[in-house]
Amino acid sequence: MSVKPRKRRQWPLLVGACILAAGAVIFIGDSPFETSTSSNKEVPDIVAATPVPTPTPRVAVEFRMLDLDRGWVKYADGMAHTTDGGAHWQEATSTEALPTDGEAATNGLEAITKLLSLESGTGSAAEGASATATATSGSPSVDIVTLNGTMFDVKQSQFVTPKIGWALLPSTTNSKSPLVLTVDGGQSWIDGMTEDAKAAIQGVKAHLTQLKAEALLYKDEAGAKAAMGANWKLIPEQASPGDIVLVRHKEPGSITWQGKTYTLQPYEAGYFTYLPISMSVKAGTYPIGDQTLTIKAKKFETQYLKVTEQMESMKQDTTRINADQKKIDLARSKSEPSFLFSGPFVKPVEGILTTPYGYTRYVNGKYDSAHMALDLAAKEGTPIKATNDGVVALAELLYLTGNSIYIDHGMGLFSQYAHLSELRVKPGDRVKQGDIIGLVGTTGFSTGPHLHFTFWAHNIQANPDLFFNTTPFQWVK
Repeated sequence: MSVKPRKRRQWPLLVGACILAAGAVIFIGDSPFETSTSSNKEVPDIVAATPVPTPTPRVAVEFRMLDLDRGWVKYADGMAHTTDGGAHWQEATSTEALPTDGEAATNGLEAITKLLSLESGTGSAAEGASATATATSGSPSVDIVTLNGTMFDVKQSQFVTPKIGWALLPSTTNSKSPLVLTVDGGQSWIDGMTEDAKAAIQGVKAHLTQLKAEALLYKDEAGAKAAMGANWKLIPEQASPGDIVLVRHKEPGSITWQGKTYTLQPYEAGYFTYLPISMSVKAGTYPIGDQTLTIKAKKFETQYLKVTEQMESMKQDTTRINADQKKIDLARSKSEPSFLFSGPFVKPVEGILTTPYGYTRYVNGKYDSAHMALDLAAKEGTPIKATNDGVVALAELLYLTGNSIYIDHGMGLFSQYAHLSELRVKPGDRVKQGDIIGLVGTTGFSTGPHLHFTFWAHNIQANPDLFFNTTPFQWVK
């Protein structure tokens, strides 16, 4: 069989394929087989990306915190400073713009160290910090810190208080802030400032303010350290019937004394209450907290008075006496939960002492009572001064004590003024030490112009002689 007829039948197929290929070239515009780079169409140039240079990490050489807010960091190429504990940093144009160590000595580290030493009983602000974080100077005391789960070596660290400190890492690439911060003595570290850290620092500042304010109440630094550095402090540690003991504790709580419970009230950096030593307390030693209170016996003299039968009969009107006593009890039932004074107590009138505190008194040959006050004789109309700052709790004409005033000095302590000829204050008035509150008189059960003056601590009378020209805070020995 001949094959030529089959070849003729394939030729039309080849021609058709060539025609289709040519059409495709015309439609697209370029030949798929063209190898030349020349073309009427412009081809955009391909621009190579320029690599961004990696910034060289800034190297911190050293730092110093001057207090809980102010500090600086020195770099190889300059300095930065902070005024908010490291929350924000600003470039310093010159070293003259930075706070100085001299300022720190008067307002910063030295002051903080001194205040903290009052309650720690040492001269170091860092006493009691963790073993790995106790330095208050610029020398390293922390070798390693853990930040966000990663451990880093420490280039330098500094603690301003036993719990609050800063550390400098070898490279700033390890943290967002120049320094890392701890507020728990180095147990944990944070990068920058958080709300919790800010609150912790503010709490320390408030405590330092309390320490400073309380320290000023004591006679001197030694007295402040003796009281504020102890867990429990009795001021004084020895007393006699008729005295008062001021108790200070580092923590809140209460004391049970002679069958009564006294709550320790917060004031400045401590917790306080008065313990009245009534005339019935026996000599001996008594445990108070971790301290021992020694009570010594005291002998009081006897006084004999003669009065008219009419005056003697005044004490028989128990109805009026009891009615007045309810008013007095109500007035003394509420006391400001704070010490209202800061300076010493003064004698309310410069009179002649006719009856000392504690005298056993007989009236017309019969036992009357123990005279738990001072009688100061003075000319009628002599001005009477407030013994110290306080709030007038009662100012009223009473049956036995005549025109009477009670002033609340806070923490359950009241001063009493009786037999006045005139009242110059009213309940609710705030008075200052030395303010004229009334005039000497002889109203009520009285044999002549005088001022009957005493103190009450938790409704128990106390010897005024303890207070004159001093305060309970200065009874420290």
